[in-house]
Parts: sequence; structure tokens; C-alpha cells
Amino acid sequence: MTFWIITAVLTASASLAVMYPFLRRNDSTAEGEYDLAVYKDQLAELDRDVKRGLISTEDAAEARAEIGRRIIRMNAAASAEGGKSGAAPVVRIVAAFGILAVPVISWGLYSYLGSPGVPAMPLAERLQNDPAGSSIAELIGRAETHLASNPEDLKGWETLGPVYMRLGRYQDAARAYRQIIALGGANANTYSVLGEALVGMADGVVTAEAVASFEKTLSMDPKEPRAQFFVGLARAQEGKMDEARALWTNMLADLPENSPWREVAGQALAQRGEGTASEPANAEGQASDDQQQMIEEMVARLDARLKESPDDPEGWQRLVRSYIVLERKEDARAALERGIKALGEGSPSANDLSTFAQELGITLPEEKE
Repeated sequence: MTFWIITAVLTASASLAVMYPFLRRNDSTAEGEYDLAVYKDQLAELDRDVKRGLISTEDAAEARAEIGRRIIRMNAAASAEGGKSGAAPVVRIVAAFGILAVPVISWGLYSYLGSPGVPAMPLAERLQNDPAGSSIAELIGRAETHLASNPEDLKGWETLGPVYMRLGRYQDAARAYRQIIALGGANANTYSVLGEALVGMADGVVTAEAVASFEKTLSMDPKEPRAQFFVGLARAQEGKMDEARALWTNMLADLPENSPWREVAGQALAQRGEGTASEPANAEGQASDDQQQMIEEMVARLDARLKESPDDPEGWQRLVRSYIVLERKEDARAALERGIKALGEGSPSANDLSTFAQELGITLPEEKE
């Protein structure tokens, strides 16, 4: 109801503002009558001046002629104005009808096509829609523009962070969750999703920063499943398989039956040769193949990235460790050699890489001596 009242007031105000020029009174007739009275007074005054001897007959005749010419011009102008004024009422009627028709027709169409009773859809809800929607890029762009001008809008970052994760924009997601933490919005879930974003940035490798984020989560919520899983994956990538299996087994014991993380942890155990009792006997091999292919694809992406951007000491360490997890020691040794050359043999970064590989049991031929 309030919507219609406000709309009616605004429409009436706009219509009256447009109609006002057409409703004004035409004063040209009254002005002409006043001028004619003045000219008549001037003619009478001339007659009195002639009788008093104040002006000659010749001058009076010339003055009468000039006044007569003015009266003729005034009458001609009045006739022309009279023709216009005769059409003025018609013009006013047509103009008034046209001006009033616009809001009437608009209201009718909006009542039929519009939905004034439908609640507004906030940006947060629109951003949560299917990312494949045609307007998602535009919505994200607007949100990013808003946050660029208002970087302390915690609600905005909390809205945009999950969208980045769904779109696989892990670097942007990590930036969003770091900002959420900086603005005081940190909780167990915030640190957990930040850790997952960091894993995504590293092509599936659980980096030291990601582990720190997951451990922060577990300090707040010891049974948070995402953090439990990725900490176990970090142990597996370090070659600490017993620790990884223990973490995932404990995780499965705590998870409810309908948790999606049960399947994730079960596949991780199956890939490493220890499926759960509830899994079919033939599921273990299938899970192992899928998991193996996924890991190999992630490692291949990491390898390709290091070929393009070799100045990445942590990246080389992740690559060496990943090949060890895949039990491809020769590839790990080749990655070590490539990394030392890329970082500069004898440089601190190259020496750190060599030490890291030695701790994992990988050395170059000359280092064995």
C-alpha cells in the first residue's frame, strides 16, 4: 500500500509540473485593451492642447497620425493573437489528455506486468546463484568494485569468498578469507576454507601455510572434517602414511553417516591400501585409480607451472615431495636437479631444496659420495 501511495504522489507532482505552462491565463487581450485606452487619452489630450494654443494645428495633425498608426499596428497584432487564442483551449485539452494518459497507461501496464509485492533480492543472494548464470560475472564485478572502495565491508567479503571458491578462483578466495580474518570475522570455518583455497592455489599440494591454517581450525574445532582430511593429506604427501591413515580413520569414526567427507576420507584410505569395512571389495581398486589419476594431474600442472615460472623454491619442494608420494623417485630426483639449476647452484634456495630432498631420501648422484 505504501508503494502505491508514494507512486501516486510522485506521479501527480510530475504531471502538474508538466501541465502548469498550459494552464496559465493568456493576458495578451487585457494588455491590448489597456494600450488602446492610453492612445485614446493621448488623442483627447491633443485636442485640449490645440484649444489652449499649446500646440499648432500642423503638429497636432502629425501627432494624431502617429497615434493612429500605433493603434492600427496594435489592432493587427491583436487580430493575430486572437487567432492563436482561439485554438488555445483545444491545445490545452490535448496536452492535458496526453500528460495524464502517460501515468494512467504506465500504472495499468505495471499492475499487469510488474510485481511490487515481491521482496528485493540482495546481492548476497544473487551471488549465491548458479555461477553458470549469465549475470554472475557482472555481479562479481560489482561486488569487487564495491569492496575496492569499501575494503572493510566484512559482510561483502563473507559473501564473495564462497563464490570465489565455487568458481575455482583460489587466489582470490584466499585473499577474501585473509581479509575476513583481518576484519575480525575469523572462526573455525574461515581458517578451514582459507586452507583449502591455499591447497587449490598449490595445485592440490598441502603447503606449510595451508597446514598452519588447518591446525588453527582444529584448535577451535578439533573435529572439523575438512581440516582433519587435509592435515592427513599433508602427512601422506610428506611420506608419513601411518600418521595419515590414523588421522583419516579417527575422522571416519567421528563423522555422521550422511557426511560427504566420509566418502572423501574413505577414498583416501582406499588409495593407500586401507579401505573401510563398509566399502565393497571391488570399490577399493576403483577409488585407487581415480585418486591416483587426480594426484597425477595435479602434479603435472605443478610441473608445467614450474617450467614457466622456475623461480619458486617452495614450488620445487612441493614437486619433489609429490613425486615421492606417487612413488616416482626418479622423477623426484630429476625435479631436484632441475630445481637446483633453476634456483642457481650454490644459492641458499638451492641448498635448502637439496637439504629438503635429502630428508626425504632423494639425493643427486654426486651427493651420495
